[in-house]
Amino acid sequence: MAIHHTDILMIGGGIMSVTLASLIARLDSSRSITLAEQSGQLGEESSDAWNNAGTGHAGYCELNYTPQQADGSVAIDRALAINEQFEVSLQFWSSLVERNDLSQADGFIRNVPHLSWVQGKEACQFLQKRQAALQSHPLFGAMEFTSRPSTLSEWLPLIMGPRSSIVPTAATRVAHGSDVNFGSLTRQLGRSLSQRDNTDIRLKTRVTGLTRKGKTWLVTLEDLESGQTTELSANFVFVGAGGAALHLLQKARVPEAKGYGGFPVSGLWLACEDQNLASAHHAKVYSQAPVGAPPMSVPHLDTRFIDGKPALLFGPFAGFTTRFLKSGSVLDLAKSIRSHNLRNLLDVAVGNWPLTRYLIKEALSSRDARLDQLRGFMPDLEPENWYLRPAGQRVQIIKTDDRKRGKLEFGTEVLTTADRSMAALLGASPGASTCVSAMLDVIERCMPELVTGKGLETLQTLIPSYGQSLKHDGMLLEDVRRFTSSTLGLAPTATQRAPERSISA
Repeated sequence: MAIHHTDILMIGGGIMSVTLASLIARLDSSRSITLAEQSGQLGEESSDAWNNAGTGHAGYCELNYTPQQADGSVAIDRALAINEQFEVSLQFWSSLVERNDLSQADGFIRNVPHLSWVQGKEACQFLQKRQAALQSHPLFGAMEFTSRPSTLSEWLPLIMGPRSSIVPTAATRVAHGSDVNFGSLTRQLGRSLSQRDNTDIRLKTRVTGLTRKGKTWLVTLEDLESGQTTELSANFVFVGAGGAALHLLQKARVPEAKGYGGFPVSGLWLACEDQNLASAHHAKVYSQAPVGAPPMSVPHLDTRFIDGKPALLFGPFAGFTTRFLKSGSVLDLAKSIRSHNLRNLLDVAVGNWPLTRYLIKEALSSRDARLDQLRGFMPDLEPENWYLRPAGQRVQIIKTDDRKRGKLEFGTEVLTTADRSMAALLGASPGASTCVSAMLDVIERCMPELVTGKGLETLQTLIPSYGQSLKHDGMLLEDVRRFTSSTLGLAPTATQRAPERSISA
């Protein structure tokens, strides 16, 4: 069997793989790129619009990114880092739109304000303290706070309209927030890549073998329609296969993955496609997580734009699963167990039993029980407008901690081999929103020659803030946001703006 060669192999056709391919193609057009995706189109798993929140995670509304410390202060470093990373993504997308490498921006991104909404005296005090800490930084300078009922009703008409004002209530808002359809973005990037002579995108193709042979990787690919197999050699392999990444790293016998395991979590949305309701809400509203809930199940009521039409999603309702992908097998978890990660898996199983019990309980909840949770946001909801819809599968990272025990992580991690021939993305949120920064990290660690000389100049053209800090350069931040806002259409309308920054009752 003839062995074909490619310089770069991407396994998985989600937002991470196509972003990395798009960056490499622009930094060195001489390198051949092959992308293998087992689905019939790109972006069908975690990147699909129905499978993620599409929040454009920027730290504006996610309260779990800004925990309150023991001394009462609010930690904001993670929110600042995520916000800056999202700004990098916006710059890259803006540059591609400007160059017509992406079609109209409203096909994948829309302006939707981001709000945090809480109830109760202590929660309101925390939210105001959080806003004060964040607003002192230029990245969050536009964040507004209010506990005034009239302003809350203006910001949250479906939530506050029929609600009694007996319980203290407050909210923060960033009017220039966004809704991102990562599935549409992935496919647009894929179409742009497919027009390049050096890029080969193979759909309905599964990786069945992955072995290190000298200085290259020998990869066996199976065509899922014909059943035929082909062999490919690659200088560099990126594993962007979502929950399947762990299995592929194990198949490749990567020593850096020793001790790693996966904790799979499923999800459900309550969805409403009544366009009048979705247009009336026009916000992404995050609230407080139930006790024992994982970060991915923080309740939020989101306006989404899918196939050009507004919709509402509430949830996600997390549940326990043994699948690593929506299209995966119930044996995925069992097949991931190895002698080197068994101890870590047991540590997490014992130490996180309340979380597992919570997920099982959520998975067994009825539609009526889920509607009751939604009533906490929308007291006057009409049940017939809402239906259950599966969300994406997530596999949280289990790894060895400093005490040589198993630890459950809820973030994302880029794992690279010592010889820089392979990289993989593991974990979940904030994920897609930080895809450009994450893939630049892969390039800097594994292909540093691409970010020097002419490559550096190209990057600075595509991403004006590259090599600089938006956290510490307010003037650069202002210039960057002016560019991305105008190019992507993220400027809020006059009715979405509010003149006050902090409004108390």
